[in-house]
Amino acid sequence: MRVLLTGLAAAASLVLAVPGATAAAPRLPAAAQAPDAALKARIDGVLDRAIAEQRLVGVVVLVARDGRLVYHRAAGLADREASRPMTEDAVFRLSSVTKPFVSAALMRLVEQGKIKLDAPVTTYLPDFRPKLADGTTPVITIGQLLDHTAGLTYGLAEGPSHPYHTLGVSDGIDLSGLSLDENVRRIGQAPLAFTPGSAWRYSVAIDVLGDVIEKAAGKPLPEIVAETVTLPLGLKDTGFLAKAPARLATPYANAQPAPVKITDNQDVPLGPTAVRFAPSRATHPEEFPSGGAGMVGTAGDVLTFLETIRKGGAPILQASTVAEMMKDHTGPQAATQGPGWGFGYGWAVLDDPAVAKTPQGPGTLAWGGVYGHNWFVDKKNGLTVVLMSNTAFEGMNGQVTRELRDAVYGR
Repeated sequence: MRVLLTGLAAAASLVLAVPGATAAAPRLPAAAQAPDAALKARIDGVLDRAIAEQRLVGVVVLVARDGRLVYHRAAGLADREASRPMTEDAVFRLSSVTKPFVSAALMRLVEQGKIKLDAPVTTYLPDFRPKLADGTTPVITIGQLLDHTAGLTYGLAEGPSHPYHTLGVSDGIDLSGLSLDENVRRIGQAPLAFTPGSAWRYSVAIDVLGDVIEKAAGKPLPEIVAETVTLPLGLKDTGFLAKAPARLATPYANAQPAPVKITDNQDVPLGPTAVRFAPSRATHPEEFPSGGAGMVGTAGDVLTFLETIRKGGAPILQASTVAEMMKDHTGPQAATQGPGWGFGYGWAVLDDPAVAKTPQGPGTLAWGGVYGHNWFVDKKNGLTVVLMSNTAFEGMNGQVTRELRDAVYGR
């Protein structure tokens, strides 16, 4: 997957509670200066056009600058058929926005000495021994899973004859009926796409890491993510099951003349392949906790987490750990979001803005999710931007994502 697939005026001490939102919304200091009317006009125009042109059904956008909320808006509909407006406390199926949360949880276990990045995966999963095409069994390290250089892939990026499909591997967003252990077992039965460490390919690696986390910590993945990330940050709506199903945004897929509602185990074309969605998975506790795609949460919770990362990780991670996560571990040749982009631990890393043709600063972190989400953290310019929509794939890597980015920078 390229370009995803290739693919924030009152006194400084005042805390802003976003109007109409619950405790799930971000709570950041209000801007000390007058509201940025020009920024608001630019972003409003981007969102209004996307909705009017039926590229998006509903969306929440939050922008933080230097730790202060400078833009927030819910636009369009959370459920078109029920005429339910989008709200800032809407709960979204996070899909790959899950990955940064799980990567942070894993790095907390690294800090605690429970996991080592250079250790073979077999240290924690003795039976996980996928082979190369020539029949040899290479060593795969935890770090290679974390930065997607392990030789794994995604079923959603492969044709119907690929072993992931014939083996029944789940990408973590369908209704599979599998346990986490069983899904990882199936992943291990498929041949590797390349020698670990020799290339980059977006993959189910974080699902395998979810199993590693369970074995290393001796607890279910949802408990570990809660203990290490969401509870310390007060993220009440983010987890592997929807606690408030009535606030779930109804998902749609782009189509002509208008997006169509996504139903369970529906295959939505993505270039020559397809993504199999199952919206009801968010309310099915029997489905395995997918470390790569299985969480739900609000835009505000995502912003709070990303701002924590931008500011250095406290209280969930040490600053040195976050610095390591923000490094490019693959090199720009990986082109993880197109030319100029490498990959760190949990996200793409911008190496060369000129090559990438973006106004974002070097070192910008970015990623998103197939349900229609896109985010970036530009530490150089003090920016965190979150777009959470209910429309695949426009909200992930469509026109609105580029227009929003440019509007934030005044282009």
